[in-house]
Amino acid sequence: MALARQTKIGLYIFIVTLFVAMSVYLYQALFSPNVQVGGKAKMLYIRTGATYEEVMDSLRMGQYLSDVVSFAALARATGLRDKIKPGAYLIEPNAPNLAVIRMLRNGAQTPIKVTFNSLRLPQDLAGKLGDKLELDSATLLARLQDPDTCAAYGFTPQTMTAMFVPDTYEMYWTVSAPALWKKMRKAYDKFWTESRKAKAAGLKLSQAEVITLASIVEAETKKFDEMPIVAGVYLNRLAQGMPLQADPTVVYAVGDFTIKRVREGHKANNSPYNTYKVLGLPPGPINMPSQTAIDAVLMPAKHNYIFFVARRDFSGYHTFAEDYGTHLKNARLYQRALDSLNL
Repeated sequence: MALARQTKIGLYIFIVTLFVAMSVYLYQALFSPNVQVGGKAKMLYIRTGATYEEVMDSLRMGQYLSDVVSFAALARATGLRDKIKPGAYLIEPNAPNLAVIRMLRNGAQTPIKVTFNSLRLPQDLAGKLGDKLELDSATLLARLQDPDTCAAYGFTPQTMTAMFVPDTYEMYWTVSAPALWKKMRKAYDKFWTESRKAKAAGLKLSQAEVITLASIVEAETKKFDEMPIVAGVYLNRLAQGMPLQADPTVVYAVGDFTIKRVREGHKANNSPYNTYKVLGLPPGPINMPSQTAIDAVLMPAKHNYIFFVARRDFSGYHTFAEDYGTHLKNARLYQRALDSLNL
């Protein structure tokens, strides 16, 4: 009897110990830190169509998990295998398995910030967006250059980049191309307030034309306080029916953005973007101008300047003139400064 009793007690102790151990392990598997333990917050990217095995491979190779076995067991138990949702997920440091699995099951993506500015070509914009989003840059470029898509949003392939007002935007990594275009059009419409529209109308320019002129201003000067003066020069030229003769448009027409000094050979280029040969504005922007440059065109400085040339001190500012004779003198001083540096 005593032996039987001892056996029962031993079995009871074993069962209790096993239960406690399993409870502790289960608690640890559910709630104890297991993902990015001791590390920093890191994004996990799950592509559209990714399988459960591919997700697990990403977690292993990315060294997200301290204990792969407990995560995999819980993932199977909670049905993660059948509920893989693509997206970008920010994994916080010391995250427990259950929190991460719930996030992946629910598709609780983390919005990412996409910033674009100082971009020149549609290829640059497509590449920037392709680097930040799941979307393929080649697909984005084709959409930027597709006449029907552009027309649907009120643009042409030459002016389509005008819809993408440089700023920082939050969006999901898996955003579709149509949804992205809709978001950009909404931001464009928000930027073009009634006040800005009225100013454009007062200049007798369309919104796309304002952005095209702003792109030239942006290329001419990086000095925000000088942008309204430069804008005023070009508006004076347009008002007088003079060619803009903007060197940045020649560089854009030639397609060699390493050019530091525009020469007569460059100016001979037969392109609708060459404002030495074509009267008026080019067909579209030559870059994606900042909001500051756009507002500089909408609120230009009032003056009689027709000419300007970079200062010989290479400060980034310019010297302005109302007549060609004065401009020639200013230009010679700058050219001598260039020659002294063999530029």
